[in-house]
Amino acid sequence: MSNRDYAKSLIDQIPESKMLYVVTYLQGAALPDETPNAETLEAFDELDNGGGHIFTGTTEQLFSELMEG
Repeated sequence: MSNRDYAKSLIDQIPESKMLYVVTYLQGAALPDETPNAETLEAFDELDNGGGHIFTGTTEQLFSELMEG
């Protein structure tokens, strides 16, 4: 029995009161994986190659720095 067939057989054993949780999970799992756009991939490459700017402060500090520049 495949995992898909096994999962389908388990659905019948789930009480109706818990079915909402299962449906919500399955809806999330059924979405395709998101692929980063070209600009994001380029930024990843920049960081991987020693470039870019890595920020390690608080969120407040980050926004303060962004507002200055």
